[in-house]
Amino acid sequence: MLLYSPHITPRLRYIVEFMSKELFDEPIRITADREEFGASVLPRLNYSDCEISEDEFFIRQTPLLFETGIGSRQIECFELNYHKAFFETSGDFPFDIFAASFYLMSRYEEYLPHEKDEYGRFAHTGSLAHREGFLHLPLVNIWLQELKKALHKKYPALVFRYASFKYIPTYDIDIAWSYLHKGWLRNIGGLGRSLLRGEWGLAMKRINVWRRKERDPYDAYEWLDSLHLYCRMRAYYFFLAAARPKGYDKNISPSSKAFQYLVRYHASGYRIGAHPSWQSGDQEELLREEIEWLEYMADQKITRSRQHYIRFNLPHTYRLLMRYGIDQDFSMGYGSINGFRASVASSFYWYDLEKEERTNLRLFPFCFMDSNAYFEEKHSAGKAMHELMHYYHLIRKVNGLMVTVWHNSFLGTDPQFAGWKEAYEIFLKEEVYWDM
Repeated sequence: MLLYSPHITPRLRYIVEFMSKELFDEPIRITADREEFGASVLPRLNYSDCEISEDEFFIRQTPLLFETGIGSRQIECFELNYHKAFFETSGDFPFDIFAASFYLMSRYEEYLPHEKDEYGRFAHTGSLAHREGFLHLPLVNIWLQELKKALHKKYPALVFRYASFKYIPTYDIDIAWSYLHKGWLRNIGGLGRSLLRGEWGLAMKRINVWRRKERDPYDAYEWLDSLHLYCRMRAYYFFLAAARPKGYDKNISPSSKAFQYLVRYHASGYRIGAHPSWQSGDQEELLREEIEWLEYMADQKITRSRQHYIRFNLPHTYRLLMRYGIDQDFSMGYGSINGFRASVASSFYWYDLEKEERTNLRLFPFCFMDSNAYFEEKHSAGKAMHELMHYYHLIRKVNGLMVTVWHNSFLGTDPQFAGWKEAYEIFLKEEVYWDM
């Protein structure tokens, strides 16, 4: 396919490249030469402010992709086939899908003055997706399905890429063990708190775990191994390697031999990545140290990451990650609610709006995290399962990428999370596995 635009900008190249990979096996070629466009025998897409011929597919452009800099704008949504759309225009498609998709995927609104949540993160309540009620939808993928239908109607012989649903299970290891390998000081303190509160059962469980009479409540690793083997899945594990426990960073010390073995074991059979600590968001040097610790333990280069507590700010955090060798990030989601932060269920490259350039940092957005469902949305395991299935069916329908986030603490034997392990097992064995 040949796309004509009188001006070719980095923004336009970026979003056309993304859509091209989603829709076709061959890339869409862009030209600013009107005569070349008019003479071409290829299926033609005219993205400009005026029609050129009757046998083209015409989308009237809006200004966003031809601007530089970042400025506030009033977004007015309208209903299109029971879904929301914006940047309404005329032509063979009712809105500027290129500009609208770029706005959502670049996270344009996060560069503007915005409300912060209690953790200093971009508040989901301030997002267009939340205000307009499409946070629960992979809207960009839905739009692409509509564009595909419209293009096929115009060009029946046009060949589209065969797309298939893909699922990636990922795990954040924030606290590798509940009782084991934390050192005597932390364990005695925990035991003392349980005794003072009269929590005799917890105190006895802690003692039994120390004596190896019971499995640690957060030790779900062998169970997960069996589950992945049964479902023929290769998972991603993200390890928090904070040098010292402080505030929200409560994992086992990376100097612990047990923790080092755990990382090394998973590095040998799975894909692993960094889980940059909360502290590293304030101290850049800590990010480098944590990545180096993981590389030492795993004996491999670390190129993947997901931010602890989903704490990131654009463009600062992503630039730091790239500086220290990260080229795949799994943080694109909210730490306060489940849904589609960038309104897309596909991996994509991050576009740095301030520098006006497409980077080599590939983002893998997640739509569901157990801690969001439990702590923020107050779901039971059963209700969380319904939410999980909602995302699963939606993403399958658009042949997209589904990424979920689980924690080992939810999948062990801690009574606080009773039922969550079983719900996840049912999801993988009875839904995802049989459809893969």
